[in-house]
Amino acid sequence: MRLLAFKEAADEILKDTEESIHTIPVDQIEKMVDVLLDSMKRKILIIGTGRSGLVGRSFAMRLMHLGYDVHVLGETITPAIGKKDIVVAISGSGATMLPVTSARIAKKVGAFIVAVTSKPNSPLGKIADQIVHIRAKSKAAKQKDFFLRQIVGEHESLAPLGTLFEIAATIFLDSLIVELMRRLGKTEGELKARHATLEGL
Repeated sequence: MRLLAFKEAADEILKDTEESIHTIPVDQIEKMVDVLLDSMKRKILIIGTGRSGLVGRSFAMRLMHLGYDVHVLGETITPAIGKKDIVVAISGSGATMLPVTSARIAKKVGAFIVAVTSKPNSPLGKIADQIVHIRAKSKAAKQKDFFLRQIVGEHESLAPLGTLFEIAATIFLDSLIVELMRRLGKTEGELKARHATLEGL
């Protein structure tokens, strides 16, 4: 049958992502909303590498549409981060060198660190002032042997590498934007007014 792998993968990704979103502790979501609502006059720095970095850029764009002073690590125009500024570090493993090192430095200057990760006990999780725990596979299966994985109940996901974490993180952060829109009384029209206007030229 054609596209069998596609259908299996799509079904699994949808199912696993829904489970991941619904297992994020509500108190963690509420705390992140509160932190962001209290940060309209502070700088926000988004950190992430690889595909997690792309998720972060997407989130940063929507925060900009809401009127936040938001930046992405690595851009030449990113300003210095200081005391009480917010750093949102996105890393499934919580062990990627750049987010961990950058969060550690930001912590030293007094920034508030939010870690979006699937590993709350990771190096990044231990640095963070707040954790958003997204339960999703972010690394390859621990057991390399196929039959041993079957015995211990660990199956090889059809979504490669950190796909499940990245998709769940995207949905979580986009849903967070909608919550912020409601709390701030912003309309889609107001967000559109801050959207890039050069795209239509």
